[in-house]
Amino acid sequence: MTTQTQEPTAPSRARQMLNKVPEVTAYFWLIKVMATTIGETAADYLNDNLGLGLTVTTGVMSVLLVIALVAQFRCRRYVPAVYWVTVVLISVVGTLITDNLTDNLGVSLWVTTTVFAVALVAVFALWHRQERTLSIHSIVTTRREAFYWLAILVTFALGTAAGDLTAEQLNLGYAPSVGLFAAAIAVVALAHYRFGLSAVTAFWVAYVLTRPLGASMGDLLSQARADGGLGLGTFVTSGVFLAAILGLVTYLTVTRRDATEARRPGAVEAP
Repeated sequence: MTTQTQEPTAPSRARQMLNKVPEVTAYFWLIKVMATTIGETAADYLNDNLGLGLTVTTGVMSVLLVIALVAQFRCRRYVPAVYWVTVVLISVVGTLITDNLTDNLGVSLWVTTTVFAVALVAVFALWHRQERTLSIHSIVTTRREAFYWLAILVTFALGTAAGDLTAEQLNLGYAPSVGLFAAAIAVVALAHYRFGLSAVTAFWVAYVLTRPLGASMGDLLSQARADGGLGLGTFVTSGVFLAAILGLVTYLTVTRRDATEARRPGAVEAP
């Protein structure tokens, strides 16, 4: 899912840097899905198993996310460890945002799914209006990076709401939900590679869909067998996936296999 670089139509006035996100490879999607799974299981573990409650858990994880974002914004290039720590934390916080709305405030999952979908469209519209691109291959300024992480946060909140909606309120169950969202991602890939769906559109649609996929996987693995899960528990599930992410990120840090090439200052990719 890549596009060709074009000359900029409206160069950004923000400071320039090397592209701040990884290449979209199999490693990217594998770590992304595992990060979303951790977002679901870690939030449940901290909230329920440790008894911190939604409010305290949200506060603690939000502070950690801010620290990670500060570190990420201070980097001048893609650093695997910093980037993926930020993704894992934003996954947890995105989950907690939806959980707070539904559990603490009683907002319907239908409403949260709709609101976050509209919010994501609004973020994309403003991002494209300001930068003339939504491509992740052009995250070379602070403003573009801010739009990028805001979009990521909304996709996680949206994916949590959509995943909970299908698994719980529509009574599909965890395993069928995994199959549903995996099939939806396969349709997006087919539309891109066979029918010409743009790389940028395909990427963002798939990115949204991997959130409920990961959340459904997390619930399938961690929830009790009586509730339709495999009964591994949130601690074991989170630990296994964290270890796998740590191994992959270490490998990518050493090999730089997912690092993008340096791009010309102000370069813009086709929207």
